[in-house]
Amino acid sequence: MAAGAMGGLRQALIHDAFAYRPMPPLRTDGRLIRLLPERIRARAAWAPHVLVVAAALITFLAGTAVADFPLGELLAVFPAGSVLMTLARPVGAFWISLLLTPVTAVVGHGGWPWGPSSFFAHLVVLVVVAARTGPRTAGWMWGLTVLLGTVMENAVWRPGTTTVGMAVVSAFALLVVAMVQIRQDAEREVTVQRTVTAVERDRRTLLEERTTIARELHDVVAHHMSVVAIQAEAAPYRVENPPPELEQAFVTIRENAVAALTELRRVLGVVRAEDYQAPDAPQPTLAQLDGLLANVREAGLETDKTVTGAVRELPQGVELSAYRIIQEALSNTLRHAPGATAKVEIGYVLGGLGVRVVNGPPTGPVKPSPGAGHGITGMRERVAMLDGDMTAEATGEGGYEIAVFIPVQAGSEPREQQTGSEPREQADRA
Repeated sequence: MAAGAMGGLRQALIHDAFAYRPMPPLRTDGRLIRLLPERIRARAAWAPHVLVVAAALITFLAGTAVADFPLGELLAVFPAGSVLMTLARPVGAFWISLLLTPVTAVVGHGGWPWGPSSFFAHLVVLVVVAARTGPRTAGWMWGLTVLLGTVMENAVWRPGTTTVGMAVVSAFALLVVAMVQIRQDAEREVTVQRTVTAVERDRRTLLEERTTIARELHDVVAHHMSVVAIQAEAAPYRVENPPPELEQAFVTIRENAVAALTELRRVLGVVRAEDYQAPDAPQPTLAQLDGLLANVREAGLETDKTVTGAVRELPQGVELSAYRIIQEALSNTLRHAPGATAKVEIGYVLGGLGVRVVNGPPTGPVKPSPGAGHGITGMRERVAMLDGDMTAEATGEGGYEIAVFIPVQAGSEPREQQTGSEPREQADRA
């Protein structure tokens, strides 16, 4: 215990005791400084320095007021200097003030061991150093101060001793400083935890969105791979007396399709939670967009739809992502812009699909709900999965705009669109 105590004393008051540590100005975004006018806010940041200088001046004036010998004014400079020293070398200022206590007690005039000037100076030094260091250093300084006062009282007894007064007043002042520091540390810890929680929440939301996309990707790819396996198995029966090489080629195609399907289910199937249940209905596409718009209109969101270009069937993943993006954009409008109107624009172009959802500013008495940006994150994930581009930004009228372009290569469109219904008929017959 003694070794631990000495180690704590060495770390708090001995190690780099006279290191240069200038007092920084206050932050201009503090709770009190923010209440001040803008023009004097920068000057108010130096208020602690002004208070320390004022305390040093009071110490000097108090010392010269009780001086009754020629060198009394010179002696009053040293306690004031220890107070000023807290601005640059706080721990060193404590040691100087502590060592000056016997000198001012013997040479000076007043109480024992602290007179009025030295009492005030040492108390200011204790408070400033404790505020600049921490509760542990404050405890060691208080203990050494009481120890020095007790030793001096026992060595030389004089009437009007001030050790008890110094012990009580300094303990109360240091306790207040420690409570303020503990509160500030707790607030900083809460702020850090909130930041970490927000980051973890964003990360968890991102992972959940990716999991949802992986599930949908599993369903889409598994469907097409199943069709390939069925068509490969049924193809030899559509040709009379097929060559053995052709039969073997289709057998190989089917085996590879089944193997790929098994591996796909093994790898992507793990993203399903244990309590996850597959939807009873097929995944929505842009063909069901009118039903979605009808639902949001019933919820109070006036929505217009505009479709340009030649409407055609796109890959299931593209249509599902476009549907989900429009769904999320309209949901955001309902939450964050109550009373606004929305426009949904869908453009079928040669190289892909363009989607634009724009809403006006919120109107009416309903207060918009705050958001964390998770919906925008999910949209970006979907667009990035399909190698598309997306912009999300506020409009000049006070609304919000989501613009997405999803590229679609000509060879990636459904085969029914390219070659008619023959493959589907083959799969149905198989």
